[in-house]
Formats: sequence, structure tokens, C-alpha cells
Amino acid sequence: MLDLTSLKKSLDNLEKLIIATNNVVLTQGLDATLQEGLKAGVIQNFEVTYELSWKFIKRWLEQNIGNSYVDGVSRRELFRLAAESLLVSDVDKWMKYHKGRNETSHTYDALTAEDVYQLAMDFVHDAKQLLMNLEERND
Repeated sequence: MLDLTSLKKSLDNLEKLIIATNNVVLTQGLDATLQEGLKAGVIQNFEVTYELSWKFIKRWLEQNIGNSYVDGVSRRELFRLAAESLLVSDVDKWMKYHKGRNETSHTYDALTAEDVYQLAMDFVHDAKQLLMNLEERND
């Protein structure tokens, strides 16, 4: 049985930060530095939640279909196996999240930050679905 507490907490933090950055009343009162700081918090929480998500996918697959199917596979193959196991619905979207995560760790400029911030908005819904699927099938 997987302890999903860290994924739940990380996802909750990401969702709260996204809500805060979309709160016009809150953000209008902040200077540009603090607004960017909130967005940077979203990006950092996206990175952490993405990392936890794929690692929980891997652990679930190892426990339920076997290590020999999971060890050493590419990320695309991991997400394909997750889709076959009904943990995720769209392999290409998860590959987009993977690419976004890699971009933030190798390059950090304003354009990349904005792209990943926007990506995090989509990701939160898919990560919530993943968590729900993991919870339902967590033996």
C-alpha cells in the first residue's frame, strides 16, 4: 500500500498557490516582485508535484504489474503503462509535463517561466485525477 500523503500535500499546495495567483484582488495589491514570487512558487510546486507523481506511478506499477515491466523503461513507456493501467488518461500530456519540468531545471528565463506556469494550471487537474485513481486502486 502506498502512502500518498506527500503527493496529497504537494498537490494541495500547488492548487492553493494557483488559486492565489488567479485572485485579482490579492495580486493587484502586490508589487511585480511579489507577483513573480507567487508564480515562482507555483512553478516550484509544479516541479515537486510532478516528481512525486511520476515516482508514485512507478511505485504503483512496480507493485501491481511487476518490477521487470517497469525497471529501466523510458518516461514515455512509464506513462504508457500508466495509461494502460488507467492511472493517467493522456500519455502526450504527461510527456508535456515532463518536458516542462526539464525546462525549468535547465533553463530559467521569463518566457520559460511563463510557459511552465501555464502548464502547471493544466497539470493540477491531471495530477488530481492521478491521485484519485491511485487512492481508488491503492491495495
